[in-house]
Amino acid sequence: MIHLLFTFLTLFFMQQDPTKRTAPFEMQPLPYAKEALAPAISAETLDYHYGKHYKAYVEKLNELVRNTPFQTMNLEQIICDAEGPIFNNAAQVWNHEFYFDTLSPEAHHEPSGDFREAVDRWFGSFALLKEALTKACLSLFGSGWVWLVEEESGRLAIVSEPNAGNPLRYHMRPLLAIDVWEHAYYIDYRNRRAKAIEAIWPLIDWQAVGARYVAHD
Repeated sequence: MIHLLFTFLTLFFMQQDPTKRTAPFEMQPLPYAKEALAPAISAETLDYHYGKHYKAYVEKLNELVRNTPFQTMNLEQIICDAEGPIFNNAAQVWNHEFYFDTLSPEAHHEPSGDFREAVDRWFGSFALLKEALTKACLSLFGSGWVWLVEEESGRLAIVSEPNAGNPLRYHMRPLLAIDVWEHAYYIDYRNRRAKAIEAIWPLIDWQAVGARYVAHD
């Protein structure tokens, strides 16, 4: 009898534990080993960027959405509907997953096909697109993200967003994100954001970016 009572109480308190009851969002695995992007992005940087900062956003989001309508929404819905801390953490989870999935140790270094034609149409050339993205990264004050997006009209554009800003809120389709928060580069480059941006170009997989462009629906 005592044993049955103990088992019942154990199960009861496990069910009441909010971390066991509701954790709708989970960390997505990196698509490469932490050391795979070195020397441009060191394993130590990814230990902090992925293993601490991104992890903290996931954990905080789960805490914030518990017992709210956002608990059953996906990240895109939360980004478009939420404000304040819930938006900030949801957007940072989405932004980081999108960013990590853009990088590859075996990246295709130039766009191709329909996406290359769109780049040439809207920016003049791939070289001019890179130049414009670099300028946006260096011009963004403080922390934030620089995005290559497709607008509702079909036009490609560069959007700079402070903090957790995400272009989904403006009905734009993200194609590329560059993280210019200091935690993305400070271990490897200290305050030299320009060197960090220069180093990341060989890691951006333009085939992955182009696949997002052609996946219209």
